[in-house]
Parts: sequence; structure tokens; C-alpha cells
Amino acid sequence: MTPDKSPEPLVISRCDHSISRKNIDREALKVMHRLRDAGFSAYLVGGGVRDLYLGKTPKDFDISTNARPGQIRKIFRNSRVIGRRFRLVQVFFKGEKIVEVSTLRRSSEHDIQNNEQVLPANNTYGTLVEDAFRRDLTINALFYEIENFTVIDYTGGVADLNHGIVRIVGEPQRRITRDPVRMLRAIRHAARTGFSIEEKSWQAICENRAMLTLCPESRIRDEIFKDLRGGASHAWAQLAIASGIFFVVFPFYKKILSNNSGQSDDFEQKEFRQSKGGLGQLLNVLAVIDRLRAEEVELPEHIVVALLLVPWALVEMDLLAAPTIGKELFAFSRKVRSRLAEMLAHLNIKRVLQEEITGLLVNLPIFIQHDKGGAWPKGLTRKSYFNDGLQFYQIYKEVCGGKKVASVSFAAVVKEPKLENKKRPPHRGDRLPAFAHNTGGGIFGFKKRR
Repeated sequence: MTPDKSPEPLVISRCDHSISRKNIDREALKVMHRLRDAGFSAYLVGGGVRDLYLGKTPKDFDISTNARPGQIRKIFRNSRVIGRRFRLVQVFFKGEKIVEVSTLRRSSEHDIQNNEQVLPANNTYGTLVEDAFRRDLTINALFYEIENFTVIDYTGGVADLNHGIVRIVGEPQRRITRDPVRMLRAIRHAARTGFSIEEKSWQAICENRAMLTLCPESRIRDEIFKDLRGGASHAWAQLAIASGIFFVVFPFYKKILSNNSGQSDDFEQKEFRQSKGGLGQLLNVLAVIDRLRAEEVELPEHIVVALLLVPWALVEMDLLAAPTIGKELFAFSRKVRSRLAEMLAHLNIKRVLQEEITGLLVNLPIFIQHDKGGAWPKGLTRKSYFNDGLQFYQIYKEVCGGKKVASVSFAAVVKEPKLENKKRPPHRGDRLPAFAHNTGGGIFGFKKRR
């Protein structure tokens, strides 16, 4: 929400900040320069400015401008317009590089003063100050402009960066009520940066955590997957548990972790084989996922979710005592599949993904049983689930205190060579079909008697 009277921005000159053009993506600079040359303003915005200010390498370089999508499209022929309610322009470069350009906006649909008011499609564009105050966090509401190489700050984001604080823009209670997903974003950035969440924002998160259940299921799922695969899931879980958000998203863990105090200084540090449950086990899992992500191993979603569910499966499903053959294994698999469908329904996880997660959990005891320190049985290596199951088991062993999984091992999983089918005889080009039109009559190529 933009204040009644627009504040004067803090403008930091080039000599007073550490952001340099040499650290900005070349294609992003090209886009900003072309917008400027066409008579429009152009700003590097959001996380890119935050990361550059902190001396980090941004993952993405997003740009905002006062040009409308149609005008941007005319400037960049190598582009396309995406989005429904509010359109973005994606500018394409060689090497599958994409730079996203958005038009400056004002308050979003979640921040309308009157609940019955509907913003018309042509009333979403705004000014620089309006765009700053519609953003979720102060540290993401900074602008870097290339005309004078200055950083522009309307919300106090620079001070929060300097002091290591994550703060929700505006009144936290109201901003969270309008869009509860802002709570997840605040926790995510605190986990990734190591910053502390400002007290007023933290209290609003703790008091309104239940409002996440009002958000679309797919939206919550996508946000959670970002947190689990973003490289800071261990720190994220600590904050999510302390705020209670973790149990809103994963209510089935409330009973399992109920014996833990939730304080970061009192986490258990036991391995799986010695204890079937506990907060320490969960955090150990996430620590391994973060380590692999730091080594540029991006685990697929089904493996990440299955790893997250291992502590639950050990307690509720008694996973280590599960059958490994015969009808008992089939029955156990059905039981796990049914329970997962019930547990994950509120996250709208696709059935295919649920099947893959079930397979990883159910087959884990099989890998434990056959791990003799030598070659894997040929019968096991021929199974369709072997490759994923082996990766899953290797991570499980590390979580249990075993040897660290080498990142290269994920590219060198044993694959059983496929048996080559016998080649069929080459097709004769002069062979006619059974019912041919030029056979002179009859069927199957036989001529009629005359």
C-alpha cells in the first residue's frame, strides 16, 4: 500500500554503494540501455539489486520500466508477452537466456482498500514509488538505474540490508491478511540471507499462520518446493517450525515432532538407526539436501519430498520393518500410497508424483537389505525403480551418519544395458498390401480366374 504522501527516496550515489555494472548480466544491461535509448526509464529491481548489494551473484536480473508491454514488444522483436491479468515481456537471447521486463505497477489486487473493489486491467500500472510499496519486503524494494548508476530506496531497504533485517513493507498485519503467502516469502529470505525477521513482522507471521489454508493449494505447493530446493531448507525449517507455519503446511508432523521444544538450541542430533523420530532427524535430512544443492546437484521433486517424509514414515509406517517381497510388500505399498494421498491432498500434489514418492519409500528397505558392500544383485539393477532408488538410498545413508554422497555419483548411477531386439528384415519397397488396387482384381494379391 502506498502511503498518502509519497516519501522522498533515499538515493545512493555510485561512490556510496558497491554495485558495479561489471557484475550485472550483459543481456540485462543491453535491455536497460535500449529502453533508455528509446526514451523510457529502466531499472534493475528486486532480488537482483539485493544480491548485488550484498556482494552475491544474482540468479536472475529482472527489469522494470515505465514502458507498456506493447511498447516493450516493439523495441525488442526477440520477445514475447506472457501473463493474463498483468503482462510481462520476456526478451530472448542466445544460449536460452531470458530477461524479464515488467511495467511499473501499483498496489496489487491483494491490497485494495475496499474488499468489493476490483482493479480494472488498465489501472495496475504505476509510478516508481507505487511499485516500491507494493512489494513484499523492504530488501526487495530497491531500484538500480543506469543513467547515474544510483540505488533508489523508498522503504528503508538499504538500512535493513546493512543491519541484516527482513521486514514486510507497510503494515505487516494488513499485508499478510491481503496475501498470506507473504509470510512464506519473509521466512524464505530470512533463511537464505541469514537475516533476522523484524519483530513486528514476526509477530504478524506467528499470529496469522493459519491463514495459509485460505490460499490456493497449488500456490502454496509451488512456494514450498522453492523453499525445499533453494539451498537453505535447513534454516527455513527452523524458522517455519518456530513460527508454527511448518505444522500448517505439514500437519501430519505435529504429533511426530511434539516431543521437541521447537527451540533452535535444543534440536536432537541422533541418527535414524538409533531413533525413529525427532526434529534432529528432519533437520539432518534437509542439511544433506542443502549440501548437495550447494554442489549444484538439483534433486528432482519426488526425491526431495520423499526425503522430507522419511522421518514421518519411520514413525507412522514403521518403514524399516516393512516387508520386501510378495503380497505383504504389495499391501504395504497400497497402505503407504493411500496415506500419502490423504496427507498431501491439501498441497494438490499430482498423482504421478505421489506414486514416485511411494515407490522411493516402499523400496528403501529393499536397498538396505541388499547393501552388502559389493555389487548390487542383477535382479535389482534391472528394476525400473533402481536408479532413483539408489540415489535415494545413498542420501539416506549419509543422513544416518554414513559416507557423504559425492555429487558425481548422481551422474554415474549403474544402468543395466538394454537387450537389443533382433532386427526385422528390411521392408521391400515393391511389396504390395493385402488389398492392393493394381492386382487386377481378387483379394490377397491373387488374380481372379478369367
